[in-house]
Amino acid sequence: MNTPLTIQPEFTQWSVPRAALGAELAKSPLVVMMHGFGSNEKDLVALGPLLPSGYVTAALRAPISMVQGGYAWQPLGGQEYPTPAMFSDPAEAVLEWLETVEAEYGSTGTSTVLLGFSQGAAMVGHLFRIAPQRFSAGVFLSGFIGNFTVSTDVELAKRRPPLFWGRDTSDPVITSDSVAFASEFLPAHFNLTERTYRGIGHGISRDEVEEVSAFLTDAVIAD
Repeated sequence: MNTPLTIQPEFTQWSVPRAALGAELAKSPLVVMMHGFGSNEKDLVALGPLLPSGYVTAALRAPISMVQGGYAWQPLGGQEYPTPAMFSDPAEAVLEWLETVEAEYGSTGTSTVLLGFSQGAAMVGHLFRIAPQRFSAGVFLSGFIGNFTVSTDVELAKRRPPLFWGRDTSDPVITSDSVAFASEFLPAHFNLTERTYRGIGHGISRDEVEEVSAFLTDAVIAD
């Protein structure tokens, strides 16, 4: 039997001191950040100060430790040979982490936003698929969607939460098949804001972060 995947809370990078989390989460939206393959929980921390003020951010460490260093949300092959378990197992670990946060600190505020890059973006998409009512908005950066059906996809399509999709049109990591499927799936299931950028490869640009900030202001703070 495989050991269930878990998020180790001691490695979570919070934008406010842990002693203040209860008070801050009660009044502020939470942004859950998920890094890409082979990286770690510190990778996206620098984005926090560039987002609109008034958020609490939590950058997670993915649950799979890589032999070559760094961490992953799923083994390689999620684009080419996806299985539901590849996506659901780590996504369930994130949901369990959120339940732990709420049990320790109380409500996670007025809303919870998901932000992910690459494999982390894949987690953003799948978390919405398995918990369509749980999150207020998503930021999907240079990512992919599992090419299979989830029973709650219909519910997600009815709700159509706001999602920002940013990518380079010449991303060397995200395959053309993945882009094609995302181009079909995302607008059918989300209120989608799509932006493309030249020259950032498989990365994140300052212009992109500025547009993400504007998106969050409109989708969450102004809601």
